[in-house]
Amino acid sequence: MHIDALTHQIIGAAMRVHSRLGPGVLESSYEACLKYELERRGLRVESQIGLPLVYDEVHLELGYRLDLLVENEVIIEIKAQEATLPVHESQLLSHLRLSKRKVGLLINFHVKRLKDGIKRMVDDFPDGGYEVPEDVSSADLAVARRPSAVKRP
Repeated sequence: MHIDALTHQIIGAAMRVHSRLGPGVLESSYEACLKYELERRGLRVESQIGLPLVYDEVHLELGYRLDLLVENEVIIEIKAQEATLPVHESQLLSHLRLSKRKVGLLINFHVKRLKDGIKRMVDDFPDGGYEVPEDVSSADLAVARRPSAVKRP
């Protein structure tokens, strides 16, 4: 399935969950209901996937956790709060980069209209990494991040 068609199906399922539950439910409830709704549509969904993190020679068995992974392609980060913050977008971008996935959805169910709570994010790094400007030495430990595409559905 094409990635745009897949994200379209995911957003449709999220809108159904939101229209049935409304805002004000726990994140874990939205996650369980969205997983059910996606599976009902015939999609393969994994939840609360713990993934390892490697930092130099340090190997963490559980470095981070994905809320949902759909068709082994799209990461869904679920929120249920007043507003999403830039750190939530950064978290999703980090999950995309570390898991070598390209597309993710940040879905905040604690909104009146769900379309106002959805951000489609794309990690546009061809190698999934960071770019270091030529004038920055490795000793500076400064890393510059090229802006990633943030698209609204």
